[in-house]
Amino acid sequence: MLTQTPADSETAPDVPVDNRVTPMMEQYIEIKATNPDSLLFYRMGDFYEMFFDDAVAASRALGITLTKRGKHLGQDIPMAGVPVHAAEDYLHRLIQQGFRVAVCEQTEDPAEARKRGSKSVVNRGVIRLVTPGTLTEDSLLEARRNNYLLAVARAKTSSVASVDAFALAWLDMSTGEFRVAETDGGRLSADIARIDPGEIVVSDALFADADLAPFWRSFKAVSPAPRDVFDGASAERRLATYFGVRTLDGFGTFSRLELTAAAAAVTYVERTQLASRPPLSPPVREAQGATMLIDAATRANLELVRTLGGERAGSLLAAIDRTVVAAGARLLANRLANPLTDPDAIAARHDAVEALAAATALRAEIRARLQSAPDMARALTRIAMGRGGPRDLAAIGQGLVAAGGLAELIASETAGELATVAHGLSQPDPALAGMLADALADDLPLLKRDGGFVRAGHLADLDEARGLRDESRRIIAGLQTRYAEETGIRALKIKHNNVLGYFVEVAQQHGDGFLKPPLNATYIHRQTLAGVMRFTTTELGALEAKIAGAADRALGLELEVFDRLSQTVLGHAGPIKQAAEAIATLDVASANATLAVEQAYVRPLVDMSLAFAVKGGRHPVVEQAIARTAPFVANDCELSGHDGKGRIWLITGPNMAGKSTFLRQNALVAVLAQMGSFVPAASAHIGMVDRLFSRVGAADDLARGRSTFMVEMVETAAILNQAGARALVILDEIGRGTATFDGLSIAWAAVEHLHETNRCRSLFATHFHELTVLSKRLNRLHNATMRVKEWQGDVIFLHEVTEGAADRSYGIQVAKLAGLPPSVIERAKHVLAELEATDRAAPVRRLVDDLPLFAAAPRPQAGPAKPEPALDLLDTIDPDDMTPREAHEALYALKAKRASLRKA
Repeated sequence: MLTQTPADSETAPDVPVDNRVTPMMEQYIEIKATNPDSLLFYRMGDFYEMFFDDAVAASRALGITLTKRGKHLGQDIPMAGVPVHAAEDYLHRLIQQGFRVAVCEQTEDPAEARKRGSKSVVNRGVIRLVTPGTLTEDSLLEARRNNYLLAVARAKTSSVASVDAFALAWLDMSTGEFRVAETDGGRLSADIARIDPGEIVVSDALFADADLAPFWRSFKAVSPAPRDVFDGASAERRLATYFGVRTLDGFGTFSRLELTAAAAAVTYVERTQLASRPPLSPPVREAQGATMLIDAATRANLELVRTLGGERAGSLLAAIDRTVVAAGARLLANRLANPLTDPDAIAARHDAVEALAAATALRAEIRARLQSAPDMARALTRIAMGRGGPRDLAAIGQGLVAAGGLAELIASETAGELATVAHGLSQPDPALAGMLADALADDLPLLKRDGGFVRAGHLADLDEARGLRDESRRIIAGLQTRYAEETGIRALKIKHNNVLGYFVEVAQQHGDGFLKPPLNATYIHRQTLAGVMRFTTTELGALEAKIAGAADRALGLELEVFDRLSQTVLGHAGPIKQAAEAIATLDVASANATLAVEQAYVRPLVDMSLAFAVKGGRHPVVEQAIARTAPFVANDCELSGHDGKGRIWLITGPNMAGKSTFLRQNALVAVLAQMGSFVPAASAHIGMVDRLFSRVGAADDLARGRSTFMVEMVETAAILNQAGARALVILDEIGRGTATFDGLSIAWAAVEHLHETNRCRSLFATHFHELTVLSKRLNRLHNATMRVKEWQGDVIFLHEVTEGAADRSYGIQVAKLAGLPPSVIERAKHVLAELEATDRAAPVRRLVDDLPLFAAAPRPQAGPAKPEPALDLLDTIDPDDMTPREAHEALYALKAKRASLRKA
């Protein structure tokens, strides 16, 4: 992109002969110095320009042309710019790459600057800092996803970071949602993972903490803030000032640490938004343990909201999302990320889904009316922050009409959360929607400065100004016709631009005649360009003044109407927010009901027992993916425990048989049940799960110096150290990333630890068939396997889970299906036969019989050495004096001797 010269009052030379800084560049450097950590979008006419390092970084990030503008200290000044009208697209790209942007606008009219002198610089100032967590524009946000700003405060209680106390405060500036909670070092990562913030704000000291530095580096946007932002002594006062109250008692009870985090969040918002203040809701405190704790690794493994590749398609959220409006989609994603642990609250959600699933006609009508409900929450925020337009006002009006219609539909519904929804929908004043509809035109511009958004007949003075403006424009057309006839030049045109205003334009060959009598008495020369000449007349100048006055007056009246409507809307902000939340809740309930009917989901029973009984369970994502090609094979899972102990299923079977799918589907059933959805099963009884752990697959973490096996062990360690009796643990192929007996030993010990220490409900898939013998001594360990059939050397996967243990892994058959060369397959069969002949299971059986749980390793006993004929034979061999044939024969002799000893 080629940067153009701005069209404002600055005329200071770009290249002073003595290399002194120009007034404009001096202003830029001064403003940049106050925003050193942000790219400075410096407004110059129709462009936002960047200079020095900002220009270099922006040109690289955006792929725009890097030019130069003058010199500074003897060096060329790099320069790059973006058009103002396309700035939001460029902002989006920069924010996605982790940049912060300071938007610097002209704060005075260029005409005022010219009054101070021809070389005066237009006053400018930063009006807003754009950061990943403080976005409000639709073009910068994902409509169906929340964008949280998270502040993290710490109360250091020990030299060990994992035992420190933390408070979290997170808000979505685009909707006004605001929540706080306490956590600890052991839960911090999992809590941040469930919030999934767009930006994290921490104190300088916390950001510099050596123990936590690698953790902060794992996030894309972490912003360290000065100490005063996290000042606990002034936290309550700052919050009270922001919300305009004397005390926070009306908002609930908060700890000092929670107030510190909450105040840090709003202070950061104030400092980035400057003059604007988003209409945040009062903070709501979340009790610790109110939601199922799911760590970041488990969320990734289960692909709850996005796949391992970072895509929404293929995730659980994509599979279950039947929402109609953006606010409903955001709420659904929030509920999926935060499954509840209170059975009563879960049941209230299930009641609403059940009622709407049964009422087919009502559900269809609700979903039809939801189609006309815009995103009121985000429109309200933009209006409050002065970034709204006519379409935002219209969105509020249309949303209120939809809310009123929905309130009438469900007025008699009392099932579960539907009663609360009906109350929220009926809160706004119906007259507000009518007032907005009366004032706003049907066809609305995007920006209020474009005018034309007030309905004709709404304001008499505006109609009069518009009439004068429009009549004058018709006069311009008539004047052009008359001038063309008087001069005999049919190609004569009257045109307009922002520099000359209205002017007469003729071709060059006709223009020379306008410079001579008699035409020069009427036509005054203004400009000569290649091929054309431009003139004005006294009559045209007077008409222009009249038109400009009428147009300016009309736009001014429209802006007054906009401000009046905006203030009226903001006066009803509370009820509008309630209606917006109710619409989202109703959308989620009707969407979950639609999903249940479409996919034959059932209502689960969730209580405070330790039950986990799923009959005919199915994987919600896989089932939909294969629906057109094959039916999904449903399976039961029974992990119900008693006396504070859960059962463990040890699952064996070949790859490709469906072990991982079975493991994941049961974890997803628990998540769906506790988020308030029906589940893909014939029936399900879920004892409340407080923590969900899953280690299914692993990859290198090269950035942190971890191999695949190290990642596997770190995740396994987190599970074994944290899982309690109410946890659900999913483990797949523990120990497969290292040597066979090392891995077997680790898997063996992990199973024993889950059984004796964690005592939780667990699914443990493995290829170590030796582990199945543990069921003889671990009374809650249950062996299960994936059914397969062999046919003429091939394996057929039935995808059924049945009681028992697999006798082998069928790895060679799977390798054959994958297309390994026939010679490799045959050689593998031969090697497998030789290995199986050694009967590796025998020593494992002796280990089970002789070694008690967690027994110390036996010490080697000294004693007389036993005779070893095979070794004696080996002593007679000199490898250096043997031919290849002799060596081959000696090897067979050793093998024969070993075989004879085994038989003996």
